[in-house]
Order: sequence, then C-alpha cells, then structure tokens
Amino acid sequence: QVQLVESGGGLVQAGGSLRLSCAASGRTFSSSAMGWFRQAPGKERDFVASITRSGFSRFYADSVKGRFAISRDNAKNTVYLQMNSLKPEDTAVYYCALARSYISDNYTPRLSGEYDYWGQGTQVTVSS
Repeated sequence: QVQLVESGGGLVQAGGSLRLSCAASGRTFSSSAMGWFRQAPGKERDFVASITRSGFSRFYADSVKGRFAISRDNAKNTVYLQMNSLKPEDTAVYYCALARSYISDNYTPRLSGEYDYWGQGTQVTVSS
C-alpha cells in the first residue's frame, strides 16, 4: 500500500515563500512520476506541477509558472514544491500524488485521472 505524507504548509504573507514536502512509501518511488494539485474552498482540485520519475522533465500550470518549482530526491523518496512570490489566490489545500505505473518517463502527467495515490493534503494560507 502506498502512503504519501505532505508537510510544510502554513500561513505566510503575500510575497513570501514556503516549501512543501511529500514523503512516499510502499511503491518504488523512483519508478513513478509525481505531481502536486491544490483545492481552494468551493472549487475543484486543480493541477499545479508534475515531474517525471527521473526528474528530467517538469510541467507547471500557467498560474504558478515562474514562481513555483517542483523537484524530487529519489534517494529520500520525497518530492518537493518550492513556492515563491506567493499570492492570496494561492491559498488552498495542496495535495501530492503518485502517477499510475504506465506513465512513461517522457510524459509529465497533469490530469487527476493519471494519478492513483494521493496524500491527505496540507493547508497553505497566504494573507494579503
């Protein structure tokens, strides 16, 4: 059974930074692409960023491009999301997700249906 545990969320002022972490266990982490999604109150869960299993390729939602950076450490079974220049509209619960095993290393998954395991989420609140 795969477990994903996020950490690093919190309250920050606009313009500030946070670094989210997601520790994985149960499946060979290095064989799976990983992603981050977020869900604001009353809204659907949206894609934020993804990274291939090798870490060679990354993909970002337009809303976070240039401000957020996804990375991974396969030796630590951990994926990170560095969030800079935070805005109030970034306020949401952030979820990490592990992609389905058929996702190749040539593709950065960005649809929720391409992931089969999810963490419990971590709250990020950006005050104005």
